[in-house]
Amino acid sequence: MVIFVLTMHATDTYSPFGNWYYTDRTDSSFGTILFFGIYQSFLQAFFMGLLFFVSGYFTLQAWRRKTAVAFVCGRFVRLGIPTLLYMFVIGPVTQYFLSHSWGTGGFAHQWLTHLRDGEWLSETGPMWFCAALLIFSLGFVLIQRAWPPMRPPTNTLPHHGAIVTFIIALAVSTFLVRIVSPENKSVLNVHLGDFPQYILMFSAGIVAYRGSWLERLPDRLAVQWSVGALLISMPLLVVLFGARGSAHIDKHGFDGGFNFISAIKCTWEALVCLGMSVGLLALYRRTLDHQSAWAKYLSDNAFAVYLFHPPVLIAIALTLHGLSAPALVKDLLLSLSTCLATFALSGLIFRRVPFLRKIL
Repeated sequence: MVIFVLTMHATDTYSPFGNWYYTDRTDSSFGTILFFGIYQSFLQAFFMGLLFFVSGYFTLQAWRRKTAVAFVCGRFVRLGIPTLLYMFVIGPVTQYFLSHSWGTGGFAHQWLTHLRDGEWLSETGPMWFCAALLIFSLGFVLIQRAWPPMRPPTNTLPHHGAIVTFIIALAVSTFLVRIVSPENKSVLNVHLGDFPQYILMFSAGIVAYRGSWLERLPDRLAVQWSVGALLISMPLLVVLFGARGSAHIDKHGFDGGFNFISAIKCTWEALVCLGMSVGLLALYRRTLDHQSAWAKYLSDNAFAVYLFHPPVLIAIALTLHGLSAPALVKDLLLSLSTCLATFALSGLIFRRVPFLRKIL
């Protein structure tokens, strides 16, 4: 999943869509723009939701091994401290020395300026995910203390009706929130229009762990749900691209509001989120059921890669700036180079530093 994050940010560098610290955008062909649009839309529809699902799944696992106080302290160490490290050190260094998205006057001057004007509250970068996950975890603790948990019967799995209801809940809740908070509106570096999906997927991960669904869900059922949801989503994607190219449709509807386009987009995202999440989890269970030494290395270093990848990615992108190559080629080179470099740096340097080893 972390590799998805890296490829998304590499694509943001060259694509005309999305936001990132550093961009190297040139005029591209229609085919290249179309590829970027489909890839980024498709990935954005599910990959962060799936991360929250997996996080919810392991949240309950960690909760059962610890007291409430130990759980909260552990969450702060693993989520809060790395987020603060990024906000006050990694992010500022990245913006001032690499992307040059801060002003002039010296690093210390700009750092103090952002501290005084409160801009640092929006400087979580990709660590907004960990900040949100920390809040979700605290909310989980409060709910656990207020109401006794209800464990699903061990002999049941979610039925087709439950899956359809979940997709509807994803689509409707996202649509309603985006009426008041459009998808492109950012508050403290988070897009509230995406949070209904994140909250529901996090909650679904907790329920899945209680019912042991990931271990017991038959491959046949997972394939049915995954393929079915993705097939249903395809006509909606065609409608969305047709609307995007139409001169008679207000493009603001893609970001939200009470309109037909937003409803279609929210439904499409819900279908892709469910379809891709179930499909990838089933594929992972089938192919990576036993962890090899190589898979263990990737798993152990994944969080460090997530935390440190922005400066590494931007440094490599700056190196590739002078390369005369199509945007798709540079995107692929940047993605591969960043993956190799960040995992190597994590294993050789980052996780060998005593302080970092405790939080990574």
